[in-house]
Amino acid sequence: MATLAVHSGLFENVPDAPMQHTPGDFATMEDSAIMLELSAGNMAGFDYLIRKYRKPIINFMYRMTHNQAVAEELAQEVFLRVYRSRETYRAEARFSTWLYRIATNLGVNHARDNRHERTASTVYLDEPDSETGSTPDVADTTPSAEANLLRDERMSAIREFVMGLPERQRMAVLMHKYEGMDYRQIGDVLKLSESATKSLLFRAYQTLRDKLKGFV
Repeated sequence: MATLAVHSGLFENVPDAPMQHTPGDFATMEDSAIMLELSAGNMAGFDYLIRKYRKPIINFMYRMTHNQAVAEELAQEVFLRVYRSRETYRAEARFSTWLYRIATNLGVNHARDNRHERTASTVYLDEPDSETGSTPDVADTTPSAEANLLRDERMSAIREFVMGLPERQRMAVLMHKYEGMDYRQIGDVLKLSESATKSLLFRAYQTLRDKLKGFV
């Protein structure tokens, strides 16, 4: 995986400021506090946040685009937007929630702008997660000879059905299954109540189960 690079020229006009904390201190601090350090001119805080969230954000973008180059480009844009928002940032929500809201908005916009390029292979919902090794429980995965024979066809169908979900449902499934985010976190990103988020995911998974009945 290529290393995320942020163009250095973007930060040439950052005013010098006394460093309130050293890089070694950041591991004990809340992300929101580190972001406030950045707003005060401490670039070491920004470097720390990039190192901490670069891989998760790239992975999140890859789940949406299934294109490594595009995922890395969108991830870079996420962090550029974080930097550009440093002076207006308010610690009113968890930093990770704010970060994923930026990422989700970029992902949705990219999908809209490139809708004609999307194919059924864009999302691999039925593949084991690279971190946990688990697969989504959108359908019965009890091993059988028939299930093994239909595996390739079923995976292709899942990819197509997931991409056919309404945008909010699709984003909620990705955040829930692959980012390990709970209902409250997903609701914060999508600006929904916890109960509305549960309903959104229920509808998404029910749609997938209904469409997959012919493959199980």
